[in-house]
Amino acid sequence: MLPIDINALQNISLPEEVIHDAELRAVHAELIRRDPEGSRFAAVLRDTIDQLLNGETTGRYDWKSLFKTEKTHAGTLVEINLQREFGFEDGLSMDYRITGIDVDCKYSQLFGGWMLPPEAMGHLCLLVWADDYKSRWSAGLFRVHDDWLNHGGNRDSKLTVKAEHRNKILWLWRDADLPENVLLHMDPTDRAAVFAPKSGQQRINELFRRAQQRRIGRNVVRTVAQQKDYMKRVRGNGGARSALRPEGILIMGDYDSHRDVARNLGLAPPREGEFVSVRVVAATSSRRELPQASLDGRPWVVASADDPLEMAPRLPIHTSLP
Repeated sequence: MLPIDINALQNISLPEEVIHDAELRAVHAELIRRDPEGSRFAAVLRDTIDQLLNGETTGRYDWKSLFKTEKTHAGTLVEINLQREFGFEDGLSMDYRITGIDVDCKYSQLFGGWMLPPEAMGHLCLLVWADDYKSRWSAGLFRVHDDWLNHGGNRDSKLTVKAEHRNKILWLWRDADLPENVLLHMDPTDRAAVFAPKSGQQRINELFRRAQQRRIGRNVVRTVAQQKDYMKRVRGNGGARSALRPEGILIMGDYDSHRDVARNLGLAPPREGEFVSVRVVAATSSRRELPQASLDGRPWVVASADDPLEMAPRLPIHTSLP
């Protein structure tokens, strides 16, 4: 999902109040400059949800398993973690100061559910939404005007944006991809099989066996292992890499050389802090048209369900492991 081009606003159906808001445009341009693809923003949201779930200690992976107080705390954590990631200055009266302009930050897991305090009236708000079930997120800027708000009767006197005035939000990123919560989106049978073993190592082995060709973040590994040395469970020399190699399964980390292997096999390469597993077989003349990776001096392709098990080649060696 690409950000909205501020230079093309005249060609977008936006109200005049948005197009001609100089402060809104300035903050929009600055945020896009800092994060052109929204990848940093998306990573903060993924990490914040994972921080709330605290899988290493609790084994949780589902937003619905959070206590009400934890869900309420999500907005504060998003605000803090965005400031930490981007180094925003403290605002004079709002959360942040961006290009000399005060900006409040509001997060909601329900789209449109942003609760705006009365003191934000007239200010810019950074409205953030993320849904782990849809694997989507959005962020946009909104100038708080009384006429554009619902006046509810809640105890905090907080206000929400009227549905008919959501067109006043200048989106930075809209319905962008949120890094997948693999455990949440796994087939229930596979997920049960992952969590069934008592051994953390066996659970990690089962994870990479059953969640092939999907990006698996470190927090997923941490949640499944539930051990302080969770990264050791992925590595060779006794970890999943060596345990699954006889089954033909490669586990690629976020090294450039591993990413190249994934690309050459036609897979989405792991991003920072991620892994991708896949079963491979040696390429034959009948499979020349398939994406191939050269390892151990031979070409390899992604195995089909009918291919017999074959010892996987070794991945490029590194002195440290992701």
